[in-house]
Amino acid sequence: MALSSEQFAGYMRQMAGGALITIELFAASFALALLFGTLIGIVTQTRNPVVRALWKTYASIFTGVPSLLVIFLVYYGGSAMMTALFGRAKPFEVTPFGAGLVSLTIVYAAYVADLVHGAVQNLPRGQFEAAAALAIRPRHAWIYVILPQLARLALPGLINVWLVMLKDTPLVSLAGLNDIVAHSKLAAGATKEPFVFFVIASLFFIAFSWVSLAATRRLEMRLASGMAEVKS
Repeated sequence: MALSSEQFAGYMRQMAGGALITIELFAASFALALLFGTLIGIVTQTRNPVVRALWKTYASIFTGVPSLLVIFLVYYGGSAMMTALFGRAKPFEVTPFGAGLVSLTIVYAAYVADLVHGAVQNLPRGQFEAAAALAIRPRHAWIYVILPQLARLALPGLINVWLVMLKDTPLVSLAGLNDIVAHSKLAAGATKEPFVFFVIASLFFIAFSWVSLAATRRLEMRLASGMAEVKS
C-alpha cells in the first residue's frame, strides 16, 4: 500500500513513544543491575562457604538460562509466585515493563557481579593494607579507595554488558511491552512496508550504541587521567 506522509508521521510518533519506553526500561534495569551486581561482587569476597555456594548457584543459573526464558518465567509465573509468597487473596499483577525490569536486573546483575568480583581480585593487596595502616575505616576505604579503582578496572567489561543488555531489552516486547520493536512490527504489518520500519528501529539502536560508546570513551579518559603513566 502507498504510505502517505501523514501516515508515516503517525507511525513515527508511535515508534518515538516506543523508543522512550525502551530507553526507560533499559536505563532502569542497568542501574539496578549495576547496584545489585556491585553489592554481590563485594559480598562474594568472603570465604564463607554458604555465601560462595549461593553465588555460584545464582551465577550458573542466570548466566546459563537465556534472557527470554527468564522474562517469560517472570511475566507468566511472577503473579503466582508473589501471591504464594505474600498470601494475598487478590493476585499480584505483573506488567510487561515490570517483568522486563525484574528479569533484566536479575540476569545482568550476575554478569556485573562477576566483573566486580574479578576486579577486586585483580586489585593489589597493598591497597587494602595501606588503607588499614592509615586507620581508614573499612566503609570509607571501599568508598574512597577501592571503588574508584574498581570502576576503572571493570569499565571495559561494563561497556560490553551495557551493549548486550541494550540488545536484549527488545525481547520484552514478546511479553507485550509496547516498545520501539513492537511498534515497528505493528507499523510494518499495517503498511506492508517491513523494511522501512525495521530499518528505522535498527538505526535507533545503532545511534544509541554510538552515543553510548562516545560517552564511555570520555569516561575512560577521565578515569585514567589520575593514573601515573608507566614508562618502560
